[in-house]
Amino acid sequence: MKVKNNRMEALKLIISSKELGSQEEVLRELEKEGFKLTQATLSRDLKQLKVAKAASMNGKYVYVLPNETMYKRIHKPLSATEMMQMPGFVSINFSGNMGVIKTRPGYASSIAYNIDNSNIPDILGTIAGDDTIFIVIKEGVSEGSVIDGLSNIIDIR
Repeated sequence: MKVKNNRMEALKLIISSKELGSQEEVLRELEKEGFKLTQATLSRDLKQLKVAKAASMNGKYVYVLPNETMYKRIHKPLSATEMMQMPGFVSINFSGNMGVIKTRPGYASSIAYNIDNSNIPDILGTIAGDDTIFIVIKEGVSEGSVIDGLSNIIDIR
């Protein structure tokens, strides 16, 4: 099962970082990452991930993940293997009793889920997009206290 999970993670990262318009192109990219699979297996994986095709900024129809706002693409993508070794957290900024956490594309939802289920007393709740998490902080709580609470969940420092 670990092989499938790694393959699915690599597939998500490849689709979110490259403009690929055919299953043959996707299979080639997966093979570069060490995943050799059949077209039928790829088709099942794409269906399971609810991958669709949408017009990119240049009008070409490409594979996209669900909820991928404006189908943003990274101009100089890393390999999926390199991306899987990097943490999802990018940065955090505060304004009053609000915070904005930036993540790599596709990571915000799972990080927000972990925050919500960790019962950090200083955080009232989260709203997640594709690469951004909005957090509401209790009045009078310091940024340092929030960062301390979050450091148990994400590598924030």
